[in-house]
Formats: sequence, structure tokens, C-alpha cells
Amino acid sequence: MMRCDMGVTNDDAVLIEKGKKAGEPYVITVNCPDKTGLACDICHTILEFGLYITRGDISTDGIWCYIVLWVIPHSSSCVVRWMNLRERLLSICPPSIPSFYLNQPSPRASSSPVYLLKFCSRDRRGLLHDVTRVLDELEHAIQKVKVTTTPDGCVVDLFFIKDNFYTCLMALESRFPCQFGIKNLPQLTRELLHTKARQDETCERLYTVLGESCISCELQLAGPQYNNLHGISSLSPHVAEELFRFTLSDKEPRSQALSPDVTELKKASVKTDNSLSPVHTLLQINCVDHKGFLYDIMRTLKDCNIQIAYGRFLPVNKGSRDLDLFIQHKGGKKIVDPEKQDALCSRLKLELLHPLRVLIINRGPDTELLVANPTELSGREDHEFFTMRKSGGIQQQIVNGKCTDSF
Repeated sequence: MMRCDMGVTNDDAVLIEKGKKAGEPYVITVNCPDKTGLACDICHTILEFGLYITRGDISTDGIWCYIVLWVIPHSSSCVVRWMNLRERLLSICPPSIPSFYLNQPSPRASSSPVYLLKFCSRDRRGLLHDVTRVLDELEHAIQKVKVTTTPDGCVVDLFFIKDNFYTCLMALESRFPCQFGIKNLPQLTRELLHTKARQDETCERLYTVLGESCISCELQLAGPQYNNLHGISSLSPHVAEELFRFTLSDKEPRSQALSPDVTELKKASVKTDNSLSPVHTLLQINCVDHKGFLYDIMRTLKDCNIQIAYGRFLPVNKGSRDLDLFIQHKGGKKIVDPEKQDALCSRLKLELLHPLRVLIINRGPDTELLVANPTELSGREDHEFFTMRKSGGIQQQIVNGKCTDSF
């Protein structure tokens, strides 16, 4: 059993146990005060660390929450940083000690400042993928990216990033009681991104991965150029509605009939039942499994202010996932309005059937590939957005988002 001890007595909110046999899932147990969207935040963090949830149980009385998840790496080549994962999960758990017993709020900002990573290299296949993987392993959250490929085969990349460890550290510092303090957590030995050591580590890792193709690499605090990129790609109302709509459309253009395999992927069953519990609505979901499946469901429930009282995620059966969730409105009432039931089921179907929105559009001589990946409306940007434009031999790519796992 792997149990990560951090040297304090108030750290049992998150436990990680290794499987007893090789190949068996790790078991993540979260035992802490409840809050709306906690399961969403946990699933999002687990997804960011390259893990796949095979099954799980959630139980809460509205005050305290108990979650058990069985997880495995998405691929055999994935190196999971278990201690870092535990730190991140601890940082999102509400404190179990009343706030007046905790340290006073830190004078430092709770969110990391934005840094600009600029590097130049010779272009090659998979370059953007390799760079984002390095940044993800170093726990740098990508805010925006601008990639310019010139006709002579060189690439100039601008990555605007934040330090996820900084945000995690601030949350942990406010979570643990003053008699222990953040300085007494012996495993928190990583440097923050504002230090020269962490900046040098980032550039060195990129040089190692890119090899001789990397010409230069610089990392510094972002200036006004970050704000100037916010409006760099304007979308027409029609294109924006197609990418970001919250309703299903039966008028999707198809050039040919769908194959049986694709037809199976387009199926999802979402049902509600109020007959089994006097205070909860049973939500039953069946859909083809895909990466981020549980996160897509949890973030949708979080956006709709739906609380989960009890949930069970069953293992994959013939490529499909079955979920049974007993849910309530945030105010503690079951969902009895038929219109609200239909709206919730329709929204969930949309997110399960269209986890990514993809469009190819023409702008005069330019061709753009647009990819939108929805994220939470609560506390995060509502969509991660990717666009690639090619014109006159110069290719530009712009990414706006906080996660790298979808691109």
C-alpha cells in the first residue's frame, strides 16, 4: 500500500493506495467536507494527471463527502506523479477546521501570475504535442499559445502559462492550521516558477525533448502582449453559435452515411426517475466510454447547480459506461419539473456526444480549423479554444485554454 504521509495530522483527507498486484488500479480515497462541484474538481485533476477512472463511489450527507475512485494510467508510457497528485487533491478539498482556527489569508495572490515562454526551433511533426507534454509534466497551465511557422521551416512559439504548483501551494497554505504551517510540509520542495531554478528547469527540459532542433528558449513574466492576444481570433455569430451551443441539432450535414461503429458512438441514454427516493432524483446514464467521460458529466452537473448525494460508476462493459447518480438541486430538493428534467438530460447528452466541437471554415484565402473543448462555467473559462490558420505558406496556431490534455 502506498500512503503518502506529509508529516501533519490533518492530512488524511486524501489517501492513495497502490494495487496489491501488478496491473491493478490505484485507489484514491477523498474524505472531507462537501461542496458543490467537488466531484467535478477531483475528476478534472485526475484527468490532468493522465489517469483513467475505472470505477468509483460517491456518498455525501450534504455536509461531509466520501469518494473512492479506482484509477489507472491512460497509457503504459504515462509517468504519474502521485505525490503531486495528492498535493493537488488536498488543495481542492474544503478545510475540515473552521476558518478562524486557520492562518490568516496569505498576502500573496491566490492565482499564479502569467509567464511568457518563447522559443524558436526548426519545425517537425509532433512539435506542439511534445512541448505541451513537457509543460504538463512540470505542472504549468497553458493560458494561450501563438505558434507561427514560416516558409523556411522555422517555428516561433509564444506560450502564456501559469504555475499550477503556486495555486496549489496557496490553497494548502490556507487549508492547514497555523500550528503546522506550510513550511512544515516536507514534501513541498519544488521551486515556484518565479525562481531562476524553476525557469532553468523548464528550458532545460524543452532543450532535452526538442534536441538540436531547438534554437532558443526564454521564460519571463508576461507583459502587455498577453492582453493583446485576447481578441486575436474573431468568430462570426454563426460560427460561435455552432461551436458553443448548448442544444442538440439533428441537422448536422453529412457527406455520406455513418458506419455502424460511428452510429454506435452517436448513442447516449440519459434518464431521470423520481419513484425510488422521496428526496432524491435518480439520474441514469449509459454512453460509449471516452476520455474525460466522468469529468464531462460532473462539470455539467456543477454548472447546473446539481448536488450528488450518492453515485456509483460501474466498470466499462463492452465499451459502454453505466452511471447511477442520486441528485438534488443545490437547495436540497429533488428535480420534479419535467422541463428542468428534459433540459438537464438534453445538456448531458450534448456533452457526452460532442465532447469536442470541430469546424473547418474558409476566410478568403485562409482555411481555419476550429476546435472548442467545453470546461466549467463556474470558476474557469467556459471553453478552451483552438484555431489553426494557414495562408500563403505561413501557418499560425492559437490556443486559448487551461488544460493541455485535449490538444
